[in-house]
Amino acid sequence: MSTVELTKDNFDQVVSDNDFILIDFWASWCGPCRQFAPVFESVSERHEDLVFAKVDTEAQQELAAAFEIRSIPTLMIVRDRVAVFAQPGALPEAALEDVIGQARKLDMDEVRKSVEDASAKEAG
Repeated sequence: MSTVELTKDNFDQVVSDNDFILIDFWASWCGPCRQFAPVFESVSERHEDLVFAKVDTEAQQELAAAFEIRSIPTLMIVRDRVAVFAQPGALPEAALEDVIGQARKLDMDEVRKSVEDASAKEAG
């Protein structure tokens, strides 16, 4: 599957329609972003069951702000509409593969419960 460009207009639809999305927040002027791009593309070719998406933080400033992106590149993984990973910095290919493997192994029922518990604590 080719990489999807995420915008504020299609973001909710893409996240709702897909169970596992890797999002690369980037900008054209960012050297580390340009270094990470071929790694992201290469790994996407080996994981055709996952959605690989990119957010141009210059063109999509509202989206970047909504996720409090302060440093780019930032990689985020969303599973079942829950952000399960977010980390700034360009990952080497082996590290990206490792992160994907760890995200695949997550028990999403457990993740949702921990999100609910954290929300209850904040509200309580």
